[in-house]
Amino acid sequence: PIWINISVSIFGNKYSYDSIDKIPHNRCGLVLGTSKYLSNGHENLYYLNRIKAAVDLFNNKKIDYIIVSGDNRYKNYNEPVKMYNSLVAAGIPKNKIILDYAGFRTLDSVIRGKEVFGQNEFTIISQPFHNQRAIYIARKRGINAIAFDAEDVSDTQSIEVRIREIGARVLLEFDLLSARQPHFLGEKVNIPAA
Repeated sequence: PIWINISVSIFGNKYSYDSIDKIPHNRCGLVLGTSKYLSNGHENLYYLNRIKAAVDLFNNKKIDYIIVSGDNRYKNYNEPVKMYNSLVAAGIPKNKIILDYAGFRTLDSVIRGKEVFGQNEFTIISQPFHNQRAIYIARKRGINAIAFDAEDVSDTQSIEVRIREIGARVLLEFDLLSARQPHFLGEKVNIPAA
């Protein structure tokens, strides 16, 4: 676990940016899903910071479209729609937001970015530790993704998240060795010219 953790961090950081000025333009940004609210009812800072990062990239013309990719496997839980609504409320035009309802895992979101949405180059938007893993998946699968680091969270919630991330990185190796595919692929979605 220590070796894979270090490898993913070093590799992911090579393709991650925390400066709007320095990050290159890509046609699409891919926001990785998370719940808008915590179990205690408070707003999730991971979520809020990802939305803010996506809005900043769009408003600075670093992306033309925003793919919101997340989980909606339960009737009363729909990450993509929540993200869509938050982006619209922040002033992003509705026709510039694409919903991916089958981003059940990071691997699914990243691979679907290429296989379903036809993008071999895109900007992943999440917190640094999550971007590192997403970039590792993308690049090992031949996708020329880069990442923009949303502001991280430093509180008791982040300890749980970091522990889960270690497990996710161990699982990542098995996923790559077995060439695991997303839960769903489905029909291709054409993203028009900006």
